[in-house]
Amino acid sequence: MDILEELTQSADYLKERGIGDVDVAIVLGTGLGGLVDAIDVHQTWSYSQIPHLPVATVEQHFGKLIYGELNGKMVLAWQGRFHYYEGYSMEQVVKPVRISKILGANALLISNASGSLNPEFKKGELMVIADHLNLLPDTPLRGENLYTLGSRFPDMSEPYEPAMIATLKEIAKQSNIVLHEGVYASVAGPQLETKAEYRYLRTIGADAVGMSTVPEVIAAVHMGMPCAAVSVLTDECNPDSLAPFNLDEVIALAQKAEPKLTQLFVNLVGEMANAV
Repeated sequence: MDILEELTQSADYLKERGIGDVDVAIVLGTGLGGLVDAIDVHQTWSYSQIPHLPVATVEQHFGKLIYGELNGKMVLAWQGRFHYYEGYSMEQVVKPVRISKILGANALLISNASGSLNPEFKKGELMVIADHLNLLPDTPLRGENLYTLGSRFPDMSEPYEPAMIATLKEIAKQSNIVLHEGVYASVAGPQLETKAEYRYLRTIGADAVGMSTVPEVIAAVHMGMPCAAVSVLTDECNPDSLAPFNLDEVIALAQKAEPKLTQLFVNLVGEMANAV
């Protein structure tokens, strides 16, 4: 069975069990699953119930798909994502995005927890991603192109929708939320970076670093799906004063910042027709 057949079967399974109109897909990162509390939930599935879908293995990734209404829009919220470092192929990593598009989603919102490389960006603050550096060793577009989804050579000059970024910045301004704008570097992981690697990443232009997001964005761009992504900065990666990585602290910081992220996403979804 090829990947397109798998995607179609996954989407058909969900349609047969109550998914109708879908306006927006949302992928929620580490410690950032609480947005679902703002959703008027119609249906919920564990990833293990959906045909051909991998299982999220990372702590704080709940592995649930939520379908419901958020600020006047019908949304699919993927509560937990898949990572390359878990051993999954890039095709598996981006299945939620592709399934969402097949089900009719017109836009994609992504959240992640990442490390700040910019000394002006402090942990606990948010950063809207304006561009990225793809340092992963593979891409979800490698291999035979799925022409029913998109072209062989998708343009990546503006992978993050400028109108959505502008709307997020305006929402943040009106809500007194600190929202930086910067470049996100995606690395394979799961090990954290060395001091020399942090210096390198900063030198080549990264403001934050993480282990996700870029594959989903590439898949979305391939399908002509506008997207926006916001990082919660959960640690400061200053090579001159680097503290040992503490996962509990990262999760705690992500959860503390989550209400601000939720406010941004809820308001953006409500204004989505004007933002894309």
